[in-house]
Amino acid sequence: MIRKLRTQRDDQQWMLDLALNMRGRVQNFERDSTDLPRGKRARNYRMITKVWRQDAEHHEALAKRAHARGAHATAAVHYDHAVDAYRAAQHQIYYDDNPVKKYLCRKLDEMVDRRSEVAHYPIERVEVPFDDGKTISCLLHLLPDRRRAPVVIYVPGMDQTKEAFPLVTHNVGLLRGFHVLAMDGPGQGSSNLKKIRAVGDNYERAGAAVISYLRGRKEIDRRRIAVYGSSMGSFWSLRLASYDHRIAALVSAVACFNPNNTIFTQCSPRFKQMFMYMAGYEDEEKFDREVAQHMTVRGYLGRIKCPTLLSTGEFDPLCPLEDAIEAFGELNSPKEIWVFENQYHQQRSLSNLGGLDNYEYVFDWLRMAMTGKGLSRRHRRIAYIKENGDGPWGKCEWVPAVKPGQAYF
Repeated sequence: MIRKLRTQRDDQQWMLDLALNMRGRVQNFERDSTDLPRGKRARNYRMITKVWRQDAEHHEALAKRAHARGAHATAAVHYDHAVDAYRAAQHQIYYDDNPVKKYLCRKLDEMVDRRSEVAHYPIERVEVPFDDGKTISCLLHLLPDRRRAPVVIYVPGMDQTKEAFPLVTHNVGLLRGFHVLAMDGPGQGSSNLKKIRAVGDNYERAGAAVISYLRGRKEIDRRRIAVYGSSMGSFWSLRLASYDHRIAALVSAVACFNPNNTIFTQCSPRFKQMFMYMAGYEDEEKFDREVAQHMTVRGYLGRIKCPTLLSTGEFDPLCPLEDAIEAFGELNSPKEIWVFENQYHQQRSLSNLGGLDNYEYVFDWLRMAMTGKGLSRRHRRIAYIKENGDGPWGKCEWVPAVKPGQAYF
């Protein structure tokens, strides 16, 4: 039996395989790094899962040996790698009830639990009740002394899960006095296995349930619950903040806050392949009609009440700059937008930040926003952060050369 292609662009799979073979990437082609473990190669898409699984198994073996020796710091590094590799291995499989995917998810869970045994601070699994007796699975990274403190809810992207951030060996929240909760929202990670789909207002309602849970924890300062969304999480986090006004501060970074026709029509076919699985659709026309055309932040941004930071690359193909500027203009709350010169979708190892990842600065901004430092009710700032410049806190105020509806380039 010949299996029907899910999307019209699936017949371009040979192009994805060619790109992977030549560049080591199946999306975000602007980056020079690969989508594979260092030094590894896959010649077509189906090979990716095997390559990542082998890398995960290697780090798992090294981690267990270090763990048994009592070398917990070294074990934590290897477990961080094993967690990320098993996460990447299972993610490439976008079919319900696939036995290989289920096995890899079980291994991912095992690595998370073993990593928690050697971590230098407490990590808890949290299951937040959701629709029809299901739960939203989260990982809660607590400060070592469990003191009452602010918390940041991390909303991952469509290619991430709750295990992706923060790293145990470099927890940027802990270093700045934050608890961090990472969630598998609808369509992500364990929610896929439970068939909790990324449709309608599911993400907003799931995020609100997580906020309600955190407000009942003694370790959490209920007045200082922030949200940080990355990539597709930038879209979900904005929609969540428009829905739930208990959020004290918001960062929406690695931009996906345009109407999203770009990601499904002009960018790598893999985005639509993956998101249709996350939404539980096999029929492309039905998906376009019932899901894609409603995926927008327009009409929602004006409802956000908390201080908000948007962060985007100057040439992000998933969110053209004119769309990012238009979204910024619709916000009525204290607001700021960072535009990274000559950058694209991902915001890692940025020359604009001396080689640091953007989330270092994001958590500093959240800390300032929740203490009120430098952010008046009328705060409005557009920063153009130059390559090899002095960062977002230098003299980088900018007036964009485009108006709504005009193309940047």
